[in-house]
Amino acid sequence: MSQSLSLQQLKEAAEQFGTPLYVYHAEKITEQYQKLQTAFSKSDVKIFYACKALTNINILKHVRSLGSNIDCSSINEVKLALHAGFEPERILYTSNGIDFSEIEEAKELGVHINIDSLSNLEKFGKKFGHSYPVGIRLRPNILAGGNLKISTGHDKSKFGIPVDQIDKILSLVATYHLFIKDLHIHTGSEIKDVEVFVQGIAVLFDIIPKFQELEFIDLGGGFKVPYKEGDAETDIELLAAKVKEAFDRHPNPKGKSLQVWFEPGKFLVSECGYLITQVNVLKESTATVFAGVNSGFNHLIRPMFYDSYHRIKNISNPGGEEKKYSVVGNICETDTFAWDRKLNEVREGDYLVFYNAGAYGFEMSSNFNSRYKPAEVLFKEGKMHLIRRRDTFDDLLKNQVAVL
Repeated sequence: MSQSLSLQQLKEAAEQFGTPLYVYHAEKITEQYQKLQTAFSKSDVKIFYACKALTNINILKHVRSLGSNIDCSSINEVKLALHAGFEPERILYTSNGIDFSEIEEAKELGVHINIDSLSNLEKFGKKFGHSYPVGIRLRPNILAGGNLKISTGHDKSKFGIPVDQIDKILSLVATYHLFIKDLHIHTGSEIKDVEVFVQGIAVLFDIIPKFQELEFIDLGGGFKVPYKEGDAETDIELLAAKVKEAFDRHPNPKGKSLQVWFEPGKFLVSECGYLITQVNVLKESTATVFAGVNSGFNHLIRPMFYDSYHRIKNISNPGGEEKKYSVVGNICETDTFAWDRKLNEVREGDYLVFYNAGAYGFEMSSNFNSRYKPAEVLFKEGKMHLIRRRDTFDDLLKNQVAVL
């Protein structure tokens, strides 16, 4: 049975902690992680949670308790992972266009490192040579993902070193006697077609023989999760079978067994999260009826930034007659969450919940319009736990320096 919170539980959370409010369901994260563990049980696969999706320290601790490793996109995410109790060998840091000093710091912390530019690869070689293993992020020139903003493997993407520059990579490896431990690719997010991963593996099989010290292959993440009723998610069982088939069919050089790594982020935490808002005003016009809530893209930017869809329910009046509303925020910008969406009759003061708010919800929030960031709550083992307090006015001022 799929884990989810009831409308009553969400309503009680809103009444207890106020709104806007992010609520996360720990057992849903567990369920998603177990799907991966079950699917890949016949292969040598490691899972690294892509923590950029949601970095609350309590979420990181829960993910660690499941046995997952962690993938980080910044040195501060690395430090958060260490703070949450992850051992350095369970932390992967994949750099992207950063100053070399950040890579040096990651090396001193003893974590796995992927480098995504020839420039930083050469700097690493000059300073560390063969003394510290490192991975290379390649750009496979594969177009995939829900839309161009979340597609990272195509030929115009900033991510990774293009595969057609492999000779330059090999020259640096030879010049500095680099210890290349892994090859990494990531083609995008919201990937439903498992053949995209198969294409990536095919690209890597042409390159693997050129690196004699490889220990693992990193295929990134980007698994699709359902947003609308009836949406499909990535068929993890099929993906696992395809990965096993591909590696069984293409033995590695010298018979060496290569471990496969994946980096799911959204897949683990998207469905665990809910954003609860309250309706401030109803405003009728000739075109639509606006339901204005006490939130905006300062709290959930995905609909405005990615044109993403989030299911919305009226948890105060779940039995009311269905009518169409345009759900909008209270920010002094256009922040439409949904246009002409069917909802049970909405009244001022009702609570509306946004689903699939666990990934890139609070994580991408801001204090735009000098509004407060919401509180965060974790539902675990039958209890609601406050894991981040709501901002106060002091939070808006805490880093400002008065000079006048």
